Amino acid sequence: MAQEKFAVQLSVEDRSELVKLIRSGRSSARVINRARILLKTDEGWSASQVASALDTSPRTVFRTKRRYAEEGLDGVLHDHPQANRYRKLDDRGEAHLIALACSDAPEGHDHWPRRLLADKVVELGVVESLSYETVRLRLKKRPQALAKATVVHRPDERGVGGGPRIKYGRLSTPTAWRPRTKPSRRPRPDAS
Repeated sequence: MAQEKFAVQLSVEDRSELVKLIRSGRSSARVINRARILLKTDEGWSASQVASALDTSPRTVFRTKRRYAEEGLDGVLHDHPQANRYRKLDDRGEAHLIALACSDAPEGHDHWPRRLLADKVVELGVVESLSYETVRLRLKKRPQALAKATVVHRPDERGVGGGPRIKYGRLSTPTAWRPRTKPSRRPRPDAS
């Protein structure tokens, strides 16, 4: 049998940490899958056996083994931050956006449209450019900006999401909430 390029030999501490991680079930599926890959390869399984058992590709098994050999257990389990990823709105800019969304709507509008919010944030000099989709995502993340009935969405569309048919979450206020009533059932006529 040929020598593997990146053979995995787990220490007792690493093995117990991986078993604990899998049994807790609190990590992401990606992390748990990587832990299982490491445990199976340490038991002597081949890459193709591990891939078929865990329903993944042999390439994923190889990358996981290589990362363990190069970076250790923490390098395998935790992803690196992506190199060219940045947020247009930092915490200060997000605070400006939320404060603006919670303020009174401009004249001629009954609520703050997302495009108008994006334009206003750019006009105030918080950022150079901003899309209305970024505004939606930031306000979706911060529900306090949507608590007011006339902010960002029409009164009939207070869900956080796409359009009138796509509503990912409902914002309910204590005054607007009503208990659901069961529909009345009429007795069925006998079929005799």
